[in-house]
Amino acid sequence: MAAPVMDTCHVSCCANRTPNVVSWGRGGLIAFGTCNSVALYNPQEIRIVEVLNKHTGRVNAVKWVHKQDCSPETQLVSGGSDNNVIVWEKQDGKFTACAVCSGHSGPVCAVDALSLSSSQLLVASVSSDSTVKLWTYSSNTAECLQTVSFGSGFMMDVSLALLPGSRVPVLACGGDDSRVHLYVQLNSQFQRLMTLTGHEDWIRCVEWATKDGELWLASCSQDCLIRVWRLFAKTATEPDQQTDTVIKMKENVFQVSGDEFAVTLETVLAGHENWVYGIHWQPPSVKGDSVEQPLKLLSASMDKTMILWGPEEDSGMWVELVRVGEVGGNTLGFYGCQMSPDGFMILAHAFHGALHLWHCDSNQGEWRPSVVISGHFNAVQDLSWDPEGEFIITVGSDQTTRLFTPWIRKGCSEVTWHEISRPQIHGYDMQCLTMVGRFQFVSGADEKVLRVFKAPRNFVENFANISCTSLEKLLGCNDIADLPEGASTPALGLSNKAVFQGDLTSQSPLQDSEDFNSLSNQYKESYFQPLKLTEPPTEDDLLQNTLWPEVQKLYGHGFEMFCLASDSARTVVASACKASKPEHAAILLWSATSWKQVQSLPCHSLTVTQMAFSPNGRLLLAVSRDRTWSLWRRGNADSNTEASFSLYANTSKDTAVHTRIIWSCDWSSDSKYFVTSSRDKKVIIWGHCGSGVSVGECEGESVTPCSTILDVGDSATAVSICPYLCSDQSYLLAVGLENGKIVLYKWRPSEDLSSGSDWSRCGETDACQSHTLTLKRLRWRPRAGRAGHGGNEERAWVQLASAGADNVVKIFNIKISAL
Repeated sequence: MAAPVMDTCHVSCCANRTPNVVSWGRGGLIAFGTCNSVALYNPQEIRIVEVLNKHTGRVNAVKWVHKQDCSPETQLVSGGSDNNVIVWEKQDGKFTACAVCSGHSGPVCAVDALSLSSSQLLVASVSSDSTVKLWTYSSNTAECLQTVSFGSGFMMDVSLALLPGSRVPVLACGGDDSRVHLYVQLNSQFQRLMTLTGHEDWIRCVEWATKDGELWLASCSQDCLIRVWRLFAKTATEPDQQTDTVIKMKENVFQVSGDEFAVTLETVLAGHENWVYGIHWQPPSVKGDSVEQPLKLLSASMDKTMILWGPEEDSGMWVELVRVGEVGGNTLGFYGCQMSPDGFMILAHAFHGALHLWHCDSNQGEWRPSVVISGHFNAVQDLSWDPEGEFIITVGSDQTTRLFTPWIRKGCSEVTWHEISRPQIHGYDMQCLTMVGRFQFVSGADEKVLRVFKAPRNFVENFANISCTSLEKLLGCNDIADLPEGASTPALGLSNKAVFQGDLTSQSPLQDSEDFNSLSNQYKESYFQPLKLTEPPTEDDLLQNTLWPEVQKLYGHGFEMFCLASDSARTVVASACKASKPEHAAILLWSATSWKQVQSLPCHSLTVTQMAFSPNGRLLLAVSRDRTWSLWRRGNADSNTEASFSLYANTSKDTAVHTRIIWSCDWSSDSKYFVTSSRDKKVIIWGHCGSGVSVGECEGESVTPCSTILDVGDSATAVSICPYLCSDQSYLLAVGLENGKIVLYKWRPSEDLSSGSDWSRCGETDACQSHTLTLKRLRWRPRAGRAGHGGNEERAWVQLASAGADNVVKIFNIKISAL
């Protein structure tokens, strides 16, 4: 099998906003649902190693199928909003979807699975259709064994185990009736045994553990409490204790095929101050030739804390052993928790999808935060490389702007990408951005204002540390002295205010004992604390201490912002907003030095969807929802006036080749050609045919299609031309489709267009590399080579970054010399 043309270098994503969506396997991999995919994450390498695509709705529940001998799992179960449960199995080193269990009439919100034999699984799934379904899976086929209906009630979670000393499965369900229901399989059907009462609000999570021939069941609820129950086999030899005055917990006794079992309440754990959403027993481990289950229980709550509970050695009293958590930020708390197989790492996932990982320092026994991956928790709308190709900035509908860069560790050859700054946390959904120089960008959201941000001194210093670059080289001619230290957002504001060195010194408390003598001491304006980073920051710091100050607001548009572009010389920025009338569809040009509006370019009748300046800076290309494109040429400027743009060429309703909205456009690096892609599935390259000169240099020569019309088979929502030519001097294009796939094409100029041989398809993303929803943006790295790598052989590589509506940002390595 030939090596794939596209190699996935980085995947940035986060966990879905549901409780049961993360599962930590014995093999060390963490599986979590992200949009419609299941991501397999390696916390040691700090990267996504595989993405499983099959669900057509949001993945709400993921569970590894644990083996009795604690060896690494080869099976995984997931449930989603497409009402399906999927069983994944490892085959030839990759996970494939072996069976799709469809039957629920509502989204699946929790799953669990139990290995009955080496070839047979029992799977339980809960759905908002008020049912719990039980499935049997063997040899790539699954069938529904039974449906348990709960009338008008909902179950929130299920857990499966085997009764002590037998092979009889027992099922625990917890739901909105504040009770735990126990079912046992008799004659292949599950029958209700008993109901455990005590919780006073919805039960969010239930989980079994097996220790010393007894079953332990933990349940957590929105009443902020955790209850631990013990299920054990009663022996006939127990003496009658009527005579003794021993106080004992009430036992619920039941019989299964002649054996007698009892359930009793072991303890109630109170320590959280808000709803407890998740609980997780420490996984069993192999000691010698037996499997040992430690009695340690992890819980995660909406109060932003995780607690590790366990019984004291002497008294057996359950106590809080460790408490970790987050402070500050505008987030809600934790949705779920997991523990590593060795018990030295604990993980929580939060309301905004962020993973929070702590590891236990084996020397001091202290728990410290660890580096994890992060990503947008809603559609990613736009992305941009910095001019040197060292980092990317992305914006998304989750109202954030994020900056990712490779982390270069001394003595480690592996380069991983991480979010090191969150320059903007906004109150509107972000829509577009453009870089103006290295450390400055303009962004637009669902508001009429454009905002300009400039990197603070603290970011430049930390970026130098993490990317192993010298600070002097980064600053170049920029004077660092006048840069602010950082930024913070006022309590009720949307604008990031600069924080200077002087503001930080005045913040330090004079005397702790002094009372709050003024309101300003009680309500601090700035919560920014400068960071000295040697590794990527935690979610806490990203939320609070990595903002960039806003230096300018640009007013002029009448509707929400839609797209932005800036020229390579950093002199002018073009912007366009949503429009349904010609007067609102005009492009506005802004000076990148004075930030004043210098020109308005009216031409289109509907929203301008994308714009691009030619690499030589002479032309501005715009494409629109009105199915046409326009080309604007820069006039020769006097020394004291801004250069003005005038309409050089455009297509009209009569001359348009595209028959639907044009989504995207881009220029070739030599400014000779530009490309347009549309919902009509067509990709077309334009220029001065046969002349071989840059567009706009040929007086009297019209701009016409230079290629045959390429039909890509699906709506082409993004297109980008690689700035480097292939070895046979052809142009390399990446086309992003509405179905999430990226296709690579080579195009070479040809005199004879009738044959259609000018295009050749040279690669595409496979099922697990593709996005699962619409591709929003494709951008090639402006420099050859892979970011974070050095060496002469890097000239053979190019990198492509993609942003999708599936919340994911991906970076691909492509060996251009091999195409």
